[in-house]
Amino acid sequence: MGSEEEGHVGITYRTVLEMDSGEKRLNELGYKQELRREMNLMKTLAITFSCMSVFTGTPLYGQSLRYAGPASLLWGWVVVTFFTWFVGIAMAEICSSFPTTGSLYFWAAHLAGPKWGPFASWCCAWLETIGVISGIGAQAYSGSQALQMIILLSTGTNKGGGYFAPRGVFLCMYMGLTFIWAVLNTFALRVIAFLNIISIWWQVIGGLVVIIMLPLVAQPTQRASYVFTYFQTSPQSTGISSKPYAVILSILLSNYCLYGYDAAAHLTEETKGSDRTGPTAILSTIGIVSVFGWFYTLALTFSIQDLEYLYDPNNETAGALVPAQIIYDAFKRRFHSSTGAIVFMCIIWGSFFFCGLSVTTTASRVVYALSRDRGIPFSATWRKVHPRNKVPINAVWLCAAIAMLLGLPILKLDVVFTAIISVSTIGWVGGYAVPIFARMVMAEKHFKPGPFYLGKARRPICLVAFLWICYTCSAFLLPTIYPLRWKTFNYAPVALGVCLTLIMLWWVLDARKWFKGPVRNIDLQTDIRGFCHTSE
Repeated sequence: MGSEEEGHVGITYRTVLEMDSGEKRLNELGYKQELRREMNLMKTLAITFSCMSVFTGTPLYGQSLRYAGPASLLWGWVVVTFFTWFVGIAMAEICSSFPTTGSLYFWAAHLAGPKWGPFASWCCAWLETIGVISGIGAQAYSGSQALQMIILLSTGTNKGGGYFAPRGVFLCMYMGLTFIWAVLNTFALRVIAFLNIISIWWQVIGGLVVIIMLPLVAQPTQRASYVFTYFQTSPQSTGISSKPYAVILSILLSNYCLYGYDAAAHLTEETKGSDRTGPTAILSTIGIVSVFGWFYTLALTFSIQDLEYLYDPNNETAGALVPAQIIYDAFKRRFHSSTGAIVFMCIIWGSFFFCGLSVTTTASRVVYALSRDRGIPFSATWRKVHPRNKVPINAVWLCAAIAMLLGLPILKLDVVFTAIISVSTIGWVGGYAVPIFARMVMAEKHFKPGPFYLGKARRPICLVAFLWICYTCSAFLLPTIYPLRWKTFNYAPVALGVCLTLIMLWWVLDARKWFKGPVRNIDLQTDIRGFCHTSE
């Protein structure tokens, strides 16, 4: 009898020990497995890659080009990529040690220690929440603008009486995309994972088609000396004559494109072997997007036919989207048809669609994780998981509803996109800074490394990453057009200031009394004993 019991318990303990490495680490951190763990590296990489997207910078390209010319734009991308690697490497190490859906704010709580952990977690959680939800709005705006161009070119262009969607219709497009993403995210994660497998091939193949074909179609192309060395400010159109200021604004495109790789961390509770696949997906995505994005910018710049005409409100695209005009000019001059331009714009629109879908997935997981730890009002509602699909449906629709509200200023303001991407970048990237700083200053003996470990290199890497994040957030607070007017004012500092003030007041007056950071919902020893008892 005794030997049977010993053998049975032995089998039980082997079963526990043989569980997925990510799930085992999740249990050690105090969480039970609630979401379905069915994703592999390819699926995680697909969603993470979609969150960044090859064509993300399309709406910012024209504005960034005008600030300081092509040289600043292209070499600025290289500089931003260099520093982005420091941030990605620092985050990959932390992700390997803490493979949880709560990711950033969970990391902040554990790395900052018992004294500062709750406050660090609170700040990080809300920065991240603001960033990812406004990120849905940024992709909805980008997708709507691409769709606006497709409709315009398909119906005859701006010069030929084509239909240019007014503000009200544009807002309906914005709302419609957000709604569709929310609906799709109510299905089981395997549906989203399948769509994102399509996404990665759509973006890789579509990206290669645009990058290779556009300069071949465009005749003539710009000289290499112009593309790589030409620098010129445009104070008459931007109001900015300071060269350093113009350079800072011109590389906002790169700053905006090269983040979002933490999506892999938000999916770790649904990924097999997440202590390894999470860091791999983070670093792989940075590498792929940084290379593809640079070559896409290069292809656009080589294909410019008439720089000043790109911004003419009377041109074929109404001066609304510079890359669309570059693509149209290339095909029109070569083939006397806009069909190729429409196809290329459909490729770009598809990229935004898949990107928005992935960002919605990421945002819902952030809200779910925070509500699971009782960090937002009505947490019991937002942390509910659909019993069959195993997805946080209520969190999905909360994120979608807030993103829709963010789009309402489209009806009145001209710089909505600038404001939304500023809020998104500062919140999303700012959330990276908290755990990275905590990792930099913590005692090494308190850190339990995962398979990806930096060792003694972690402090200089984290320092560079932290300083770069501070610079990036500061740059997105700057006015982008002078003189300052109501319709062109970047209201991101005001919106963020109000949000962060309310969040800090909430902390001081109330939340600090009850919010202690991530809440354990499992006791490992109890869970093992209970499992053994059940098996007996």
